[in-house]
Amino acid sequence: MIATEKVYEENIEAGFTSPAGGYTKGADTYDAKRGLFVNTFIDFVMRTQPKEWARFENMTQYDPVGKFCAAFDSACETDGILHVLRHGFKHRGITFHVCYFKPESTLNQTAMSLWAHNKAECYRQWHYSADSNKSVDMVLALNGIPVFAFELKNQYTGQNINDAKEQWMHDRDPREICFQFNRRVLAFFCVDQLDVCMTTKLDGKKTRFLPFNQGSNGAGRSGGAGNPPNPDGYPTAYLWENVFQKDSMMDILQKFLHLQVKEEKKTLPDGSEKIVKKKTLIFPRYHQLDVVRKLINDVKENGAGHNYLIQHSAGSGKSNSIAWTAYRLASLFDEHDKPVFSSVIVVTDRTVLDAQL
Repeated sequence: MIATEKVYEENIEAGFTSPAGGYTKGADTYDAKRGLFVNTFIDFVMRTQPKEWARFENMTQYDPVGKFCAAFDSACETDGILHVLRHGFKHRGITFHVCYFKPESTLNQTAMSLWAHNKAECYRQWHYSADSNKSVDMVLALNGIPVFAFELKNQYTGQNINDAKEQWMHDRDPREICFQFNRRVLAFFCVDQLDVCMTTKLDGKKTRFLPFNQGSNGAGRSGGAGNPPNPDGYPTAYLWENVFQKDSMMDILQKFLHLQVKEEKKTLPDGSEKIVKKKTLIFPRYHQLDVVRKLINDVKENGAGHNYLIQHSAGSGKSNSIAWTAYRLASLFDEHDKPVFSSVIVVTDRTVLDAQL
């Protein structure tokens, strides 16, 4: 097995940057003030939207790069990075996109070409702050935008995911632009050789981490907590070989991550009440990713008209799994680029649904 955390990092990086992983090894310099790998970010925009960039430059008297980064950040602050990734942003009448997702069918060759321009990179020892020399073990960046970050621990050096939790809670300033909720990094992971957990919001000691394991016998099989042994490597290798493989990562960004907004009453010191909006960024648990993708792949292979029974324990996110499945079925195409369904009806009455199950 491995003796140092450095070797563990090297093995994970090798997985990400392998042909199967789909990432390249990052070589750009991170600008902590802008929260971007600026050269990569601007290069993507110039390559994929040359006409829009030319218009923008003509309208900008000086420092077009700085002005563009500021416009992007303003959009992220207003709408959230997830919205900007999916829909782009508009500045002075010009719409820009900061990434392109894979189209549902191959009929649109322009969309397929733009999707191929995405640049996914893996950076080790990411120095995220302009005010300190602290670094996060690993970050994944999409077109120069940091989107997922990992603290890696090794039991053979006496540490595990609990030490990673402590780092995220107490040693990473949530005021940093890259760590602010839904402004850059969308999910923060704690990883050791045996277990994985994650959060979508850093909030000091109130940070809430959720387990991101497969289960002791693997996804879809009865068992306990944890992960099954892996005869070919680390028990947590599914994280970089499967979940965050490049195409899977893009799919999660496009179709799984969800910003939930709830209105709550808050009592003020004077006794009056006001309505506040509570925002929660939902990242699918491993079992949810697994079941939705298994269902979609089976429908692609066998077509419509089949029944499925999925066992979901209480509190495990049935409603989200149903919603993600329905959303994907509604836009599902077969291998001949023909829609599989003309319409999708979703049961939303939980009382009826639970009674049927």
